[in-house]
Amino acid sequence: MSEAEVLFEKSGRAGIITLNRPEAMNALTLNMVRQMHPQLEAWASDDEVERVIIRAAEGKAFCAGGDIRALYEWGQTNNRNFLDFYAEEYRLDTLIKRYPKPYIALLDGITMGGGVGVSVHGSHRIATEGLTFAMPETGIGLFPDVGGTYFLPRCPGELGMFMGLTGHRLKAPDAVFTGVATHFVAATDLAALTHVLVSCNEVDEAIESFAADPDPAPLAEQQPRIDRHFSCDGVAEIIASLDAADDDWSEKTADILRTKSPTSLMITYRQIREGADLCFEDCMRMEYRIVNGIFSGHDFFEGTRAVVIDKDLKPKWKPATLGDMSDETVAPYFAHLGADELALS
Repeated sequence: MSEAEVLFEKSGRAGIITLNRPEAMNALTLNMVRQMHPQLEAWASDDEVERVIIRAAEGKAFCAGGDIRALYEWGQTNNRNFLDFYAEEYRLDTLIKRYPKPYIALLDGITMGGGVGVSVHGSHRIATEGLTFAMPETGIGLFPDVGGTYFLPRCPGELGMFMGLTGHRLKAPDAVFTGVATHFVAATDLAALTHVLVSCNEVDEAIESFAADPDPAPLAEQQPRIDRHFSCDGVAEIIASLDAADDDWSEKTADILRTKSPTSLMITYRQIREGADLCFEDCMRMEYRIVNGIFSGHDFFEGTRAVVIDKDLKPKWKPATLGDMSDETVAPYFAHLGADELALS
């Protein structure tokens, strides 16, 4: 019998979730989502469980994202599992956001996409020096979902817009600076921290006893120019502003943006701007509307083919350039779904 993709245990005062697909960088599957949601609901009403800890089996990643290959295959065959995955994942993310008990994510390793959804919305996010955090979806024709509509516009200044459009990777200092992580703890201390967390009276005091100041955050130094460029009124305007700056950082950033799906960039810009004024649940409903458009569209499947399946890294986006697009091009992605709107209990 193959080992379970996700493990659950009660230890002392804690319920512990262990993501257990290290050979696949703990990529989140529909099966994992369907196991995690009822277990979290059960622990929420279990008086013996005072807090939840989520961690990953030892390896390179906390969780590198959703199971992109499965999503690609479902999309190619018009399999409804594609939309079911996102609906159930978004409900899980919402449960985590509203969880009534401390929810502590131990982020050691690659944390992207679906891994962000099951961690960043919890009450405590512990980053180690091994963390690599990113929302790289615009590079595969997707958009920064799993609650990116909510947390990205709430990062300092325009850092969330910068992260969402470019897929910029954060290490622990930047994760703490942006608010993605609440604490920095050395990776060698995670086992000891976990041991204390399962038995301690006060979660915050326990974490603070292990927490340290991370190194200076590179994004803190870059924020003034990020704010200047990424506050522009549209993606084309951001790129034009970067081009006009005539410095190496701006040139490299503009070049990065030009490699992304134009459709994804336009969607991401709008979702982040609108998400700033929405509650979490409305953000998740918006994301599900967008996913329905992605399911019937081109770029996600082409981007996944180029990056994950064939690995030629030469996606052929449709439309091919921002100049071929307008606000009206992406408007259908945000249209209400009527009876198919995402139900959040």
